[in-house]
Amino acid sequence: MSLVSVADFEQKAKELLDRNVLDYYKSGAGEQITCGLNHEAYKRLRLRPRCLRDVSHLDISCEILGAQLAWPLGIAPTAMQKLAHPDGEIGTARAAGQAGSIFILSTLSTCSIEEVAEAAPETCKWFQLYIYKERSLTQQLIRRAELAGFKALVLTVDMPTSGDRRADARNDFRFPSHLSLANFQDEFTQRFASKCAGSGLNAYVTSQYDSSITWQDIKWLQQLTQLPIVLKGILTAEDAQLARDAGCAGIIVSNHGGRQLDTVPATIEALPEIVAAVGKDLVVMLDGGIMQGIDIFKALALGAQTVFIGRPALWGLAANGQRGVEQLLKILRHDFDTTMKLTGCASLSHIQPSMVVHESSYWQLGRYN
Repeated sequence: MSLVSVADFEQKAKELLDRNVLDYYKSGAGEQITCGLNHEAYKRLRLRPRCLRDVSHLDISCEILGAQLAWPLGIAPTAMQKLAHPDGEIGTARAAGQAGSIFILSTLSTCSIEEVAEAAPETCKWFQLYIYKERSLTQQLIRRAELAGFKALVLTVDMPTSGDRRADARNDFRFPSHLSLANFQDEFTQRFASKCAGSGLNAYVTSQYDSSITWQDIKWLQQLTQLPIVLKGILTAEDAQLARDAGCAGIIVSNHGGRQLDTVPATIEALPEIVAAVGKDLVVMLDGGIMQGIDIFKALALGAQTVFIGRPALWGLAANGQRGVEQLLKILRHDFDTTMKLTGCASLSHIQPSMVVHESSYWQLGRYN
């Protein structure tokens, strides 16, 4: 069967991946309501296309935090990508570069900062991190990312503790012994990890999630680096305003793929209030639920400056390594190009908020007219 959509790649990945790995990648927290909402919310939005506009020449390029991109889609940080395919994060980073997209490397990657930098020198790379209890660990990761040429730091702020991931608990998910968390393999981290019993390094990294961090720690982070700081995990206008006031360069509206707190809104639902609050003051981005070029368009119309995909990139990687991610990105790019033309938009500046409305607006019109 030809793979012509993200859903096709997901089905292929389900056929190829080990059950424990598949559940680790696809499952959400609790009853997985938010995990489902991320997709369902897009289906409740209706497009209002414009006709008889010249769309013979498309320009969907954009600039995000100083990076010139071919189009407004990047790849979000996802952990342990060699679980999906031996190409791992290197394959995904290379595919992102070929597509003219941003690649965000997870701290919990199976290819190291330095390996990814060397293998994908032309890709615009950002580094996702946590503020760990052992602050020197965070400092070391930042220094390595700076030296490797990463262009921004993406701080995950919605994880003071891990969410209630029931599939992992049922499967007793464990990190495979033949793989490693590649950013924690040097003498520095091994010295700390040796204090942990059992699984050592993995146990140490898990134990380092810090539930005491506050907005004051953002100031501490800013003192360590000149790189722009992006906060990932913002879902409210209030926190978006605090991110702006703290001097952050941008935010990613994210619910961690529905993996942290169940019944929070879909990211596309949370986006409008955040854009209204801070959209003119810092770069607002979004991840979660993107399955088609139409979804990219809807997010941009509602105020996101770019979007990121997480699981879809993993499905492409599982299907055929780097080439699978390349193919999936080409499909999304073609779908987005088509959406742009059919809505009458020759450039990103032509996308207007009025082009996307909730389905209820049509129901109300039908009732009251």
